[in-house]
Amino acid sequence: MSARALIIEGRFYDDINDLLLAGATAELKRRGFGHEVVTVPGALEIPPAIAMALASSRRRDRPFELYVALGCVIRGETGHYDLVAGESCRALVDLAVHHRLALGNGILTVESREQALVRADPARKDKGGDAAAAAIALFELRNALA
Repeated sequence: MSARALIIEGRFYDDINDLLLAGATAELKRRGFGHEVVTVPGALEIPPAIAMALASSRRRDRPFELYVALGCVIRGETGHYDLVAGESCRALVDLAVHHRLALGNGILTVESREQALVRADPARKDKGGDAAAAAIALFELRNALA
């Protein structure tokens, strides 16, 4: 049985998330990892969803071996961008360190939709694939250090 990955996507921008998800799933599949996808409304909901999934999967004695967070925060006219970008990232790092999770952060924090599309597109910057690759690298490191 292959290792299980959980992709948590904050689906605020459907077109951008479709690209991020395509990149992440292609990388996981290419590297032989099974995966499930959980969708939440936005970036701020990703860390609590990971915490819930972690608790639930451990209770069922079937934990996920790695996690991939996907989403997009585009700067707007207010300070909301800074709050969402900073707090979602801080919470992901806190979760990863506290629980020693193999977690790849693919939440884009960009100035414009155009920047997001370039970064999300698997044929260009492929940040979804990069997030999956980061989670896999941490999974492999954790196993090597065990």
